[in-house]
Amino acid sequence: KTAQHLIKDYIDSNAVLQTDKSTTFSDLSNCIDVHVREISGTKEGNFNLKWVHIAISNLKKHLQTYHMISERMMQNYLDEFCYKLNRRYFGQKLFDRLIIASIYPYWYDCG
Repeated sequence: KTAQHLIKDYIDSNAVLQTDKSTTFSDLSNCIDVHVREISGTKEGNFNLKWVHIAISNLKKHLQTYHMISERMMQNYLDEFCYKLNRRYFGQKLFDRLIIASIYPYWYDCG
């Protein structure tokens, strides 16, 4: 019921949701239009869900570096992880991208 509540609140009802065959996601027909369920142990499931499992594992490792995380600050830690995950291939260009991202709204507003 918690998963259904979260999916109703945070995922668009027109989205396609791909999950494993966990009992947590057994009845989501009233939350979303298309729900694709795969067994994780099959060849297709291992291929499609591999990077999801790697990302979750990395998130758990990332959160273990901090002690006594409060619920109030949890979103900040998750945002930091997403920021790092989305920019992991920038390498040496990270600083340049940060400068462009910071001046772009100003540049756009000024014409």
